[in-house]
Amino acid sequence: MGVDDDQRNNERLWTPANIVTLVRICLVPVFVVAMLTPWPAYFGFEVSAAFKSWVAAFIFILLAATDGIDGYLARSRGEVTDFGKFMDPLADKILVVAALLSLIELHILPSWPALIILIREFIVSGIRMIAASKGTVIAASWYGKAKTVFQIIAIVLFIVKDTVVEIDPLSAFQNPLYLLSWAVMVVALALTVISMLDYLVKARHLLGFAPKRDKAGAVSPDVMDENSSASQNDAELTAATSIAAQNELRRLASELVALAKEKGVTIGCAESLTGGCVAAQITSIPGSSEVLKGGVVSYVNDVKHDLLGVSAADLESVGAVSEQVARQMADGAAVALECEVAVSVTGIAGPGGAEPGKPVGTVWMGLHVSGSSTETVRFLFPGDRDAVRTRTVQAALQALLRAVKELH
Repeated sequence: MGVDDDQRNNERLWTPANIVTLVRICLVPVFVVAMLTPWPAYFGFEVSAAFKSWVAAFIFILLAATDGIDGYLARSRGEVTDFGKFMDPLADKILVVAALLSLIELHILPSWPALIILIREFIVSGIRMIAASKGTVIAASWYGKAKTVFQIIAIVLFIVKDTVVEIDPLSAFQNPLYLLSWAVMVVALALTVISMLDYLVKARHLLGFAPKRDKAGAVSPDVMDENSSASQNDAELTAATSIAAQNELRRLASELVALAKEKGVTIGCAESLTGGCVAAQITSIPGSSEVLKGGVVSYVNDVKHDLLGVSAADLESVGAVSEQVARQMADGAAVALECEVAVSVTGIAGPGGAEPGKPVGTVWMGLHVSGSSTETVRFLFPGDRDAVRTRTVQAALQALLRAVKELH
């Protein structure tokens, strides 16, 4: 059995997506050589400095553009791996840092913009490490994606704008490309700082502040805490199954449908303990057929495996109520239903079914968003079976709504 497990892990590691990521990293030195060395002379070519810069810019653009390829391959083939989630963002950072250091080496870019970018990466990486140690996933926002795009554009512009070591201040302001380069770089740096502050705000509970909760006491989906639990009293638990709670679910579903229609976003669900209640809330809203592609009620493990592609080995080793299964359910729903956003829920609603380390009320939720890593969160909801299911539906609708808001 050990040999078979090693073989499966090896096959899962060397997926096409991971190979593309590793090739991107291995080609970064090629870009650095193109930037810093007199490589045309090595081949006996006589070319201008401008031609050399354009070649380096082309290589940089090619490597940056392949960022979307590995992500697409991983999601479309259902081969999202922990190795890929670690290496993909690392490949981007290696490429950007290599470009910034090369520009500084050539005296094309001063060091302070690179320092701002690196400080942001150190701080965000530190927050992610703390979050990971506590089983927390901090959802990325559009600020981070916009920051990356503007950084790449700014770097390309600086590569091609000029190869002169010192530029006369008066002539610089007469060079439109010079002005454009700095304008884009300023925007990139502003987004760099804003995205860092966004992470700090979302991680405030890790820095000693209370977790952000909504009026009903559910954990806000922008910060997903593995150890999160509701701490409502009996009156609040009763309210969770009251008409007021049902009205809140309908409000969330209505807002979700309206926003998804406005943005043209498609949604899917993979449900275990809720038995289709999330999809039912969405379909209770007129016009939901324009956004909801469907739902899979994977109440038993065979359905999770056959329809959603959940690993049989994971179902056997860690069980259906686990982070691994929740993530694979969300990814599987996105592929099977061909939707941009998919939510999955698997848990123990009670009254029986508790396992060691998994008491009644334990719920794992997965959130798949096209172009982003699938997020997971563990809840521990108090109350009876109806209360646990109701709060699970509420958390799923909140997660979907937040995801749709951040798309496009």
